[in-house]
Amino acid sequence: MTAASTHADVAVVGAGPAGLAAAVAAAEAGASVAVVDAAAQPGGQYWRHRPETVVPEPDGHGHHDWSVYLDLRSRFDAARALGRITYLPGRSVWMAQKDDGGFTLRTTPTIASPAPVAPSRPQGAHPADVTAQAEGGGAGAGAGAVSARRLVLCTGGYDRQLPVPGWDLPGVMAAGGLQAFVKANGSLPGRRFVIAGTGPFLLPVAAGIAAAGGIVVAVLEASAPSAWLPHLKAAAGVPEKALEGAAYAAVFARHRIPYRTRSIVTEVLGSDRVEAVRTARADADGRVLPGSERVYEDVDVVGFGWGFTPQLELPVSLGVRTRVDADGSLVGVVDDRQESSVPGLFLAGEVTGVGGAALAVLEGFAAGSAAGGSSALPAKAAARAARHRRFARAMHEAHPVPAGWSDWLTPETIVCRCEEVTAGEIVAARSDLEAADSRSLKSFTRTGMGWCQGRVCGFAASCLAEGNQPSETSLAATARRPLAAPVSLGELASLEDAAAEGAVH
Repeated sequence: MTAASTHADVAVVGAGPAGLAAAVAAAEAGASVAVVDAAAQPGGQYWRHRPETVVPEPDGHGHHDWSVYLDLRSRFDAARALGRITYLPGRSVWMAQKDDGGFTLRTTPTIASPAPVAPSRPQGAHPADVTAQAEGGGAGAGAGAVSARRLVLCTGGYDRQLPVPGWDLPGVMAAGGLQAFVKANGSLPGRRFVIAGTGPFLLPVAAGIAAAGGIVVAVLEASAPSAWLPHLKAAAGVPEKALEGAAYAAVFARHRIPYRTRSIVTEVLGSDRVEAVRTARADADGRVLPGSERVYEDVDVVGFGWGFTPQLELPVSLGVRTRVDADGSLVGVVDDRQESSVPGLFLAGEVTGVGGAALAVLEGFAAGSAAGGSSALPAKAAARAARHRRFARAMHEAHPVPAGWSDWLTPETIVCRCEEVTAGEIVAARSDLEAADSRSLKSFTRTGMGWCQGRVCGFAASCLAEGNQPSETSLAATARRPLAAPVSLGELASLEDAAAEGAVH
């Protein structure tokens, strides 16, 4: 079997805020661009919306910066109409290679092709982009290769999770997964919700649930507003964030949503699924204050949000230099042009540090412009990006992962849900077998060796192995995966055919 190939000057992986901006900037600089995205339509997680084949004119309800999306989408569609952008939706990149000519991406289908229906598009989008039936054959089209002289990776991130007794019960979801469910389906996965974790992201999740008709029993924030006091200058540099916060406060007041700071979920209760949660007040390190426990009854969904983990499989596989960011995440190192330590490879968005959609768009413009051969960002845009980075650092320091979170666990608490490895087994491996990093834990306990390959448990397992702050080495070992996405044996076999035809060097 020989896979179809697409060739371009610049390949962009991801069509969220950073990917859309990168594609538009590179195309407008005169480059031919190929965009590979796992979803069926542009927008990424941040601008995820109902299928345009079902809701042809989404109005952006529930989205921030929808006008920014419409502008990017219009320019993206215009470039497609001119043949400057080849759009390949419904594909994941399962392997990336660096070769003499640049980069080669191996892709695999992620979703079934939607049935062609009446042309649809978001308000303000270019009429050329009517469905996901795109140049690459449409969402879910067959496997294929993409080659390009330069590559921009905008792979985003996923929810970071911390285990707690009972978190493996049906009804426990990631906060980001909850929000995505509501945005994509326009409905709710339950009736009564508790949202817990830390960080501003808990606010839009709860507000979206309330707007969709759900009952938010409580939002439990592990940190406290006083944690922002040392960071007021950084916060003042991005005043639109304060306006967002005020808008959420109004929503909370209108729907009577309790917002409790220095509060945590210590146990999810239920037999076959979520029925209640046990909570407690906590000190600044996340340690339970005795006598403060309470139980919220009649809860059927719990959403946990402890920040995000950048999706670094492809950058790590290509050998980019990494570092540990202020929130404890492994991120890629880039220069002012968003170029990584690998020449010709650019990174934008959460893979360089979780900083929000506005920063991702600015980084995408910078990366796409540089990859397309244009000049760097204007000084004003660069200064705005710097303010957003300072705000992001302040946010991470004001909403850290609580140092004492491992105290919430019992020896029976499952940490790796795929392989059902408990906290007791991990601690024993650390104590008795000197398994002091994620790679050693894999060998001794199978932690991180299941379906998710450590995407869910990798951060927590590394913390348990090394202390509260995992090392760059341990996090990189979690991110290093020979295959970045599930792939069929037939697609693996096609590599041999491609090599025989000289497509692989």
